[in-house]
Amino acid sequence: MRFILVLAALMTFQNASASNFAEMVEKAAQGARGEAWAQFTLGMMFANGDDVPKNDAEAVKWYRKAADQNYAAAQFNLGDMYAKGKGVSEDDAEAVKWYTKAADQGYVRAQYNLARAYGTGNGVTQNDTEAVKWYKKAANQGLAEAQFNLAYMYRSGQGASKNDAEALKWYKKAADQGLAEAEGTLGNMYAAGHGVPENDTEAVKWYRKAADQGYALAQYNLAFMYANGHGVPENDTEALKWYRKSANQGLAVAQTSVGFMHMTGVGVPANIEEAFQWYRKAAVQHDSEGQYRIGWMYAAGNGVPENDTEAVKWLRKAAEQGHGPAQAHLAHMYNNGSGVPANYIKAYVWTSMAKAQGNKGGSITMNLTKPKMTKQQTAEAQVLAAKCYRSDYKDCD
Repeated sequence: MRFILVLAALMTFQNASASNFAEMVEKAAQGARGEAWAQFTLGMMFANGDDVPKNDAEAVKWYRKAADQNYAAAQFNLGDMYAKGKGVSEDDAEAVKWYTKAADQGYVRAQYNLARAYGTGNGVTQNDTEAVKWYKKAANQGLAEAQFNLAYMYRSGQGASKNDAEALKWYKKAADQGLAEAEGTLGNMYAAGHGVPENDTEAVKWYRKAADQGYALAQYNLAFMYANGHGVPENDTEALKWYRKSANQGLAVAQTSVGFMHMTGVGVPANIEEAFQWYRKAAVQHDSEGQYRIGWMYAAGNGVPENDTEAVKWLRKAAEQGHGPAQAHLAHMYNNGSGVPANYIKAYVWTSMAKAQGNKGGSITMNLTKPKMTKQQTAEAQVLAAKCYRSDYKDCD
């Protein structure tokens, strides 16, 4: 009966002019027996600035009135206002309180947000088991984002026993709804044979679905498949096309790949200057391969004027991220005094780091550096190398 009354009221409002709509809704919302649906609608109008001046505080006021009448959508929206600090002081605990009220009534978005709160510990004690419980409730209602996150929990063994089959099931449900992240993850599972038999053709299928939606990581992975002939005939032109789509969205590893193709003339005429620009885009995003490449180019004067000081700067950035070739090249710069004063102790340290990763360049530089060192310098370098290694390359001076 209540639904019929609400529907009749809305049909009446549809015949009203826009200027009268807010007044009519407010009239229905007012008083001790104000209609919850009208209070919620008025809250939405103030939140969005529809036919009334936008006013988050007023939105909160009306959401609260409807929420106090147990109106689930209002409880969810009120929780969101607390989570985002709109119209009220930001308060994650209060957000969780209202999400819980709405979630207990089966409001799917509230169940999803509550699961995320338990997963992150925002406003509630972190609890992966509770997160899985609420993701499952939302997933069973068909919410693709919840299905994706539930799949991740099963795949990683967080809040539930690790179960690749369950993960695959929920990823497929989300992917079948067109969620790009799920499509891309399915591609990864088929490419690696995780939870399914390895199948590059199937991997390409899912990567393409996600890539066509503009998902940068899937575009990169699809490009990789074309570049290496996995699941599709090898095609450098197609590889470059997809690498570039991904790179243009700012994915650093794709930018490095576009740079490499321009450097080597694969799939495109060689263009060293263009390669440098792409490597630099990746380098400023802290991509160690991009940093190493522009360091090498500055050292060689390849595509840019030779500049050993700039070379050392970028090689050091990459070396501190554990990039073996950069560590070996940085050691070479210290050994030769290129861009920095010659320092055999630092050369020894960085050759040791590179050698520990199996980099042959480190062994070569070590053979050049060690004969120049005194026993005392060698002993000092060995102590510093141990400290550098333990600090994950952060304390190497």
